[in-house]
Amino acid sequence: MDITPAAADTLTADISPAFYRQILGKLPTGVVAITGTNDDDEKLGLVVGTFQSLSLEPPLVMFCVDKSSSSWPKLRKLQKFTANILADDQIGICRSLSRKGPEKFEGLPCTAGPLGTPHLDGATAYIDCIVTAEVVVGDHYMVVGAVTSMEEGTGDALLFRGGKFGQYLPIEIPAPEAVRTAS
Repeated sequence: MDITPAAADTLTADISPAFYRQILGKLPTGVVAITGTNDDDEKLGLVVGTFQSLSLEPPLVMFCVDKSSSSWPKLRKLQKFTANILADDQIGICRSLSRKGPEKFEGLPCTAGPLGTPHLDGATAYIDCIVTAEVVVGDHYMVVGAVTSMEEGTGDALLFRGGKFGQYLPIEIPAPEAVRTAS
């Protein structure tokens, strides 16, 4: 199914891709490696910046992947994946899985999760899923996964904002002052 609005239906025809990227680049995203293993025991993977919770009951997640991806068609055939939430010290893993070619997993330590999909050592969390839906939206596929198992890893999540990697830094909010009452 394609839910991309027709050009005539949009009021945003004058928004350039560069300006769109500039504005939306202000919003940090988590960095998630989507991994799987095919029937030939080849490890497959790609990195997404649009991964999020979609539903609590049932537990569903979603991510988006560019239609030009050469990795997604291979992963799609499996109908299962692990979302590895990368830790803030895993920029090298992110770069490795972002490149093209069969050497993506060369030197990347991982273990097989419950679905047989790769769990990348050191990730912040692992979310194992079965694909339940895929929808064409503009220049991307929106993929919905039903969560079958989850495991907490270590470290803090790697973030991406404005073309740069980063880390989460909490803001200390002072406690509100007591409200004075008239006596």
